[in-house]
Amino acid sequence: MYLSVPILFLPYINDLDKSVKSSLLKFADDTKILRRIYSEDDNIQLQLDLDTLLKWSREWQMVFNTDKCTVMHIGNRNQPGKTYYMESHKLQECHEEKDLGVLVSDDLKVGSQCNQAFLKANRMLGILKRNTVNKPL
Repeated sequence: MYLSVPILFLPYINDLDKSVKSSLLKFADDTKILRRIYSEDDNIQLQLDLDTLLKWSREWQMVFNTDKCTVMHIGNRNQPGKTYYMESHKLQECHEEKDLGVLVSDDLKVGSQCNQAFLKANRMLGILKRNTVNKPL
């Protein structure tokens, strides 16, 4: 069995969420931080958690690629507009993100994912039509 993540990498990042109060999801070298925002205090805590992650990354010399870091405000009642930073880099807001091959949108609707699957199936059908011969019975 082939592992795409070196086995020693997992214990190396195991303490990444030790001092973070928001939820942290880790998969291989991909990290997501999640927090429900009910008040300005929640906004502040999320920014503090981002700062904590940056401090950890400097200590362990494993920097985040801030160009790939984005913010997604999920749900109808979630008001976009709050700006978050990683060091001096302003995190860009996105409305749709691909995660492990699945398109996740800020309204949690599956239309984009279905449309992408339809287009991919249509391309495959076109390939099959062009490369097969239709013989009468």
